[in-house]
Amino acid sequence: MSIKQALISVSDKTGVVDLARTLHQSGITILSTGGTAGLLQENDIPVIEIGDYTGFPEMLDGRVKTLHPKVHAGILARADLPDHVSAMEQAGFTDIELVVVNLYPFTQTIAQTDCTLADAIENIDIGGPAMVRAAAKNYHKVTVITDPADYQALFDELALNNGAVSATSRFKFAQKAFSHTAAYDSAISNYLTAIDDDGQHNDFPATLNLNFDRIQFMRYGENPHQKAAFYRDMQPVPGGLAGYRQLQGKALSFNNIADTDAAWECAKSFEEPACVIVKHANPCGVAVANDVLTAYQRAFATDPASAFGGIIAFNRPLDEQTASAILNQFVEVIIAPAVTEDAQTIFAQKNNIRVLTLQLQQANHQYDLKRIGGGLLVQSPDNFHLSKDDLKVVTQKKPSEQQICDLLFAWRVAKYVKSNAIVFCHNNQTVGIGAGQMSRIDSARIASIKAREAGLDLSGSAVASDAFFPFRDGLDVVVQAGAHAVIQPGGSIRDDEVIAAADEQNVAMVFTGVRHFRH
Repeated sequence: MSIKQALISVSDKTGVVDLARTLHQSGITILSTGGTAGLLQENDIPVIEIGDYTGFPEMLDGRVKTLHPKVHAGILARADLPDHVSAMEQAGFTDIELVVVNLYPFTQTIAQTDCTLADAIENIDIGGPAMVRAAAKNYHKVTVITDPADYQALFDELALNNGAVSATSRFKFAQKAFSHTAAYDSAISNYLTAIDDDGQHNDFPATLNLNFDRIQFMRYGENPHQKAAFYRDMQPVPGGLAGYRQLQGKALSFNNIADTDAAWECAKSFEEPACVIVKHANPCGVAVANDVLTAYQRAFATDPASAFGGIIAFNRPLDEQTASAILNQFVEVIIAPAVTEDAQTIFAQKNNIRVLTLQLQQANHQYDLKRIGGGLLVQSPDNFHLSKDDLKVVTQKKPSEQQICDLLFAWRVAKYVKSNAIVFCHNNQTVGIGAGQMSRIDSARIASIKAREAGLDLSGSAVASDAFFPFRDGLDVVVQAGAHAVIQPGGSIRDDEVIAAADEQNVAMVFTGVRHFRH
């Protein structure tokens, strides 16, 4: 079924002139609307304006232009049903075999800080989604294109099939079209149902619609008996893991992706060259230094045993020397903003290692999501950045400038460690990490045991606790292990007792006023 007539009506006019010119040169009649028709006419491309085609001019400031039987019958009529063919002939209507439509820029409009409700409403497309859905429903006859990125694929199909589009491709375009209108309606619902009765816009809509594109099937989930797939946000944040590029290695597993995300987010949080090693979603070694090789060596020294089979993230490009050092350990995934050609040659010696690159950009998702039985917990992301000026010294002993640096470093790492989190640091290097225990005192004990097993000295270290010490016993454990400075949120009913314990042991302690639970 070759294409004889196309309807083009687009808000995003990227590539539309070249598209229309190619269609015209292929002998295809072009119908169009408003601004799109004007643009094509300016470029000397013959076009029939939709009002001339239907015999009914646009009205209501363009709100009604394509909502006409001649348009929708042309799209929806089935060539395999005699009644449809007869009805079209009696009405004097002709088939429309190609619909190229993208919708009013609703999401772009509401993203503007000065957007009003009236602005948003005016950018809700009506005729566009109707045409897209009609064309996608009748994909046996009609090709529907909603993304300018698919114009080249359309050209290839027309060239390959003598002016027609294969059934397989029509179905794929239809699938994409339904996803397009679903995402569009989701954005409208999310925006409108977040408006309260008093007209104020809040962060959480009454009906939350989420849309993600499947990127790949996984071999299995967290465990081999579980099925899994990897989905990407339809509007992914810049620098988010979903945008990674894989240079070599096996396909990423479910757990690889989860752990790499944890490592990458932690590495991105540092301004200095940093290395983060993660095992089972927890950092087991973090360091910053003047260069990535030194950062890697110091991070690895925190817990060499746990680093075995871990994920390594860097916030600077990887060079040959660092690549050579990494090959001395077993590693699952390496991720960095870039990898030099010499480093890639080194990694190629072990082609099972997954090497990823990703542009280093700071951005946050709108929502942090956690699935529970029968529902979903939704919160804003934990993006609070602590500075020196935010610290409140609560002990008689004041921390030195070096201790403040260590405290801020430890606090930054603690944000990415599962609660209850205790992190010992010294000179921009983790020297002991306790994670995910049911009691804070156990995390403190585990952190000191880990340090001892790695041969690291905790004397003079700084320690971070992601939440307050409920009793003085947790503080006593970290001080006995060698900590001279402590950072914690504060806020316990026993804060005075804990502060007194710190004064008793001549330890500096600061409060942050915020906590970093990570479950």
